[in-house]
Amino acid sequence: MHPKLLVRLFGQRVYLLGLLCQIGGFVLAFLARKDLPLFLVQACMTAGLGVTAVLGVLVLKWRLPRAEVGLLALLGAGLVGLVFAAHPAPSRQLGLLGIVLLIVALIGIATAGAFAAKLPGVRGSMTLGSLAGLNFAAAAMASRPLANVNNFVTFVSDPLLYLLIVHSLCGSLLLALGMQRGSTMAAIAGMDAAAAVPAAVLGLLFLGDQMVAGREWLAGLGFLVTLAAVLALTRYSAPQQLPARSEKAVAEVS
Repeated sequence: MHPKLLVRLFGQRVYLLGLLCQIGGFVLAFLARKDLPLFLVQACMTAGLGVTAVLGVLVLKWRLPRAEVGLLALLGAGLVGLVFAAHPAPSRQLGLLGIVLLIVALIGIATAGAFAAKLPGVRGSMTLGSLAGLNFAAAAMASRPLANVNNFVTFVSDPLLYLLIVHSLCGSLLLALGMQRGSTMAAIAGMDAAAAVPAAVLGLLFLGDQMVAGREWLAGLGFLVTLAAVLALTRYSAPQQLPARSEKAVAEVS
């Protein structure tokens, strides 16, 4: 677990292109969190795997089995349920206690990551991916109230901004380590679950996230269906054949 890994990754053009797309998605998610509850935004972010599958079909001519097509339909249905159940509203502020807890979480996740980096194989991939997801969940917690700050000076001086950045960097490092262990699917599955569930629960408890009255069941069902479909897609999907150039880039990073 060393920051030099990120430096080596930054030397790969394919990784940089992916990172730019990730940053673009991160900015859009940040803006969405200004009014939308975390259970909706985090579920939409984990559903990016479905977008990957669709783009793979359209651009790379992938052929999806019927089971994957069914899971994509299930994923879409879950997201539709969440959209109809979510009630847009500004976030509550976290306060000093929330900031302290985010710092403690950062230290705890980084410490656990140092030990998890020694785990081999699928077990290491799943553990590191899950820790990365916790980092991204903490980043989501920080960004929800931060997105409601309208004054630039207040924004750049807010400790939540820097906790958001550090949690995101730590999560990126842990996810890269998890993928190096040899099971990308395990790392992504762990990350998706850990990034979505804690943020959704904590958003409801502490940030004032709201559901439309009488549609709480739809929110719960939509969240469970979305998460289950994403995890099933992650586990079910077999790696597509990489072009020789991409295989060489992956080998150089490893």
